[in-house]
Amino acid sequence: MRHRKAGIKLNRTTSHRNAMFRNMVTSLFKYERIRTTGAKAKELRRWADHLITLAKRGDLHARRQALSIIREKTVVYKLFKEAGEKYGKTSGGYTRIVKIGNRPGDAAPVSLIELITAEKPKKKKATKKKAKGAVKKKKAEVGKAAASEKKEKSPKTEKRAVAKKEAGKTKDEKPEKKSKKPTVKKALVGKKESETEKIKKQETEKKAKTDKKEEKPVKENKPAAEKKAADKTATKKKATEKKETKPEEKKTKTVIAPGKGKAKETVEKKAKTVEKKDKPEKKKEIPKETKEEK
Repeated sequence: MRHRKAGIKLNRTTSHRNAMFRNMVTSLFKYERIRTTGAKAKELRRWADHLITLAKRGDLHARRQALSIIREKTVVYKLFKEAGEKYGKTSGGYTRIVKIGNRPGDAAPVSLIELITAEKPKKKKATKKKAKGAVKKKKAEVGKAAASEKKEKSPKTEKRAVAKKEAGKTKDEKPEKKSKKPTVKKALVGKKESETEKIKKQETEKKAKTDKKEEKPVKENKPAAEKKAADKTATKKKATEKKETKPEEKKTKTVIAPGKGKAKETVEKKAKTVEKKDKPEKKKEIPKETKEEK
């Protein structure tokens, strides 16, 4: 009798057996199904159910206990995250074992163990039938409304509506035909006007250029010697005009002043000297003017 002796030895040591089942549980929760022998599958069910109850509890101590058995942290995180949704309502019976057959090498019975997910209850077919009936009723109501609208419209009103539509179309079509012709003519006229304006602009530009050329004064190339001679004559004329004005003023002054015999003689001598000086200057000016005229 095997009282208080749970589990199967499977002809292995305890360390070997524990390591083997730890690896098998991690792969079961990772891939959600495993193929193994029947005896191992039955023992693996005990390990899996224990870990799922820890995951449903979800506290920190339960998480540490699960980490002491499962080899990968990601698998523990996945188990504790999804356990409440998948196995929240059920208590036990989290796995399923299906016998496949015998192994070809040693003819050992092989079975498949997998996790059971809580299936959602399917909706009854009566609801679908009700939905189809509601859709049919809506279609029937729409059809009746359309038929009533057709009946309300008498043949006279339909004829009037058709006549109005035709009249509107004819009115819309006529102005379109008229509008096409002037647009073409306007485009041609606009092109002609633009060409004539260009020609006029070109002509005006040419005239303006010719007028500018005519307006420019022609510079006479006088020799430098003639310019100097003309400058000298102009300066001499100015000097003679100043001298002629001065003695006249003196004469007037001498005439106005009350005089003695000596004062009159001095005035007459001065006047003669001035006249003598003016005469030779006039003689000199005559031949210069003749040369310039030649």
